[in-house]
Amino acid sequence: MKHSTWIYPFLYAGFTLLALYKSIVGEFGEAAMHLGIALAFDPFDPTVSWKNRPLWQRAWLVIHLALCAAAFGFEVGTYDSSAKG
Repeated sequence: MKHSTWIYPFLYAGFTLLALYKSIVGEFGEAAMHLGIALAFDPFDPTVSWKNRPLWQRAWLVIHLALCAAAFGFEVGTYDSSAKG
């Protein structure tokens, strides 16, 4: 089955922008979810293996994953502090 990969950069950008909006309005759990979904749509050439990607592409994706984890952690931390009191 052949995939239409031309749409991946647009889906990646859309989910990333939606995550940015959600983080601005303070919904960090939603932002983390949308950042994670955005990673499913590789904005670069998905046929290239991880080892063969340029350093800047690997750095971009790792930083994106770190921001996703940070948004999730911020949501958990915010919920934890509000539950205490």
